[in-house]
Amino acid sequence: MKAYLILEDGHVFEGVSADVFEDTISEIVFNTSMTGYPEILTDPSYAGQAVVMTYPIIGNYGICRDDLESGQIRPDFFLLREMARMPSNFRCEESLGSFLEEQHTPVITGIDTRSLTKLLRESGTMNGMITMKESYDIGSIKEKLKLYRTGNVVGRMTCPVKYKKYVPHAKREIALLDFGTKQNIIRSLLRRGCSVTVYPADTAAEKITEQHPDGIVLSNGPGDPKECTGIIQEVRKLYDSGIPMFAVCLGHQLMALALGADTYRLKYGHRGGNHPVRNLLTGKVYMTAQNHGYAVDPESMDRTVAEPLFENVNDGTNEGFLYRDKKLLTVQFHPEASPGPQDTGCLFDHFLKMTEVNE
Repeated sequence: MKAYLILEDGHVFEGVSADVFEDTISEIVFNTSMTGYPEILTDPSYAGQAVVMTYPIIGNYGICRDDLESGQIRPDFFLLREMARMPSNFRCEESLGSFLEEQHTPVITGIDTRSLTKLLRESGTMNGMITMKESYDIGSIKEKLKLYRTGNVVGRMTCPVKYKKYVPHAKREIALLDFGTKQNIIRSLLRRGCSVTVYPADTAAEKITEQHPDGIVLSNGPGDPKECTGIIQEVRKLYDSGIPMFAVCLGHQLMALALGADTYRLKYGHRGGNHPVRNLLTGKVYMTAQNHGYAVDPESMDRTVAEPLFENVNDGTNEGFLYRDKKLLTVQFHPEASPGPQDTGCLFDHFLKMTEVNE
């Protein structure tokens, strides 16, 4: 069946859908990863967005439940050039198509993803609507698209209640503030002998600090960091507590805002598994996994508080800070990878090293 993607600038892309779906509006973003679609589909940072995969065929190794970053698909819909119908992988539990159908996630294949990606790259991220209607009023649709906002996506993606992941004879007790965390952040800590207590995003700082954790992690998450006004106030209190902290992606942005720095929207964001990041102290370059549409303005950060530690080699944007007088490290990229290169997984070890004096 024919299906259409209509962008807010009036461009229309035609494809096909195997299933009937209702008109759906979302923010359209692209991801340049060749693999890792199970993790991408279940990453809570994609809430309120729809994903275009730039690689021409997706789904050739199916779905393995161990690869998922959350319990369900997070993007509003999926846009592909071609979907592999017969996956080949000894770990495969089901095909990509059946996984999307099971979770009632619309997918359009046959889209000219090269043309669509070039348009988003040149014009910037846009809102779009998918429809199966062959006759539509482009003017009224464009008005709806311009008014669309993702809303309180952090509130939708955070855990509803506190929970704990245990390991026997834990070396550290870590508190994780969940803004839409990827499960591999938790798994990365568990593998290093840490028990992890996960808190909802709106948890008061005092509820965390009164438990005297060895360290605190601020997770990744979706949306505009400036909309998290209440959370930013609590993040400032966590900073003042002096407990060692590690912040990833949205957590990095929220910490910067809590300390008076500014964030801004990128033209089309960084989403993929091949983003080069340079350590400004050593000059070493790492390949990183990234998924974000906002960045911190390093010029707005008080240099008596923090110094830029990482920068993106492609466009020079800030990728992390090293804070003065605090045991605190924040990064814009994803050290837990999943999917993506594991070059920066050592940052978890660096974070745990910061907690050693609390023994």
